[in-house]
Amino acid sequence: MKLYSWNVNGIRAVLNKGDFQKFIAEHDPDILCLQETKAERGQVELDMPQYHEHFFSAVKKGYSGTAIFSKTPAIQYIDGFPDDIVTRFNVTGDTYGNPNKEGRVIAAEFDEFWVVTVYTPNSKGDLSRLKLRYDCWDRAFLAYVQQLEKSKPVVFCGDLNVAHAEIDLANPKANIGKHGFTNEERERFDDFEKAGFIDTFRHAYPDKKEAYSWWTHWANARARNVGWRIDYWLASKSVAPRVKNPQIHPDVMGSDHCPVSIELA
Repeated sequence: MKLYSWNVNGIRAVLNKGDFQKFIAEHDPDILCLQETKAERGQVELDMPQYHEHFFSAVKKGYSGTAIFSKTPAIQYIDGFPDDIVTRFNVTGDTYGNPNKEGRVIAAEFDEFWVVTVYTPNSKGDLSRLKLRYDCWDRAFLAYVQQLEKSKPVVFCGDLNVAHAEIDLANPKANIGKHGFTNEERERFDDFEKAGFIDTFRHAYPDKKEAYSWWTHWANARARNVGWRIDYWLASKSVAPRVKNPQIHPDVMGSDHCPVSIELA
């Protein structure tokens, strides 16, 4: 079973370029998780009868949003954090709005595991959303996947908007303390691993350098591979031995992110 995650940075844009259709034809994922869809289902001209699909769109038009496509129907979908998690971690929003209304998390239950896709809030260039990340969102997300884990193993994926270690970005020294590479964001990623979740790519390739999933549009960064690894598949310890062949696919164009994938044996 091939599982892919891709921040498409606007599904309508990547469809209009023809890149999405090309990706599906070439890679044929069994489960595909998308982030930053920036559209409601009714706004998307998409015909993929081989897939069951579920969209969770932001209240704000053309913003954020996630989706899951799967060849096998999910038993159920859960959109967003449940109320107890929202209350426990005070995930009620900030000056930018309520992240629970931004279509950021979908959990899909299958026979043997949960698949969760997440589009983690960006801390912003001035770090004005770092407090939301550090105090509320990241802690709430970990508690949520741990809650799901009580019933079945979890594999979760998405744009976590953090490079975990210096090996995960091209210019670590210049970016220390900047959004996506603050000590606070990296600490919260540490929390995932302390809780037993495995970074599948780094577990398979602990020393692999220049493996990135996002590149700025500036200065021809993608062609020069001056990027960041901020898109991940993490797995519960109990299911991690079934994970094979974690890959990053920088040859897939259409977005400023590229897909990342795993196979489940």
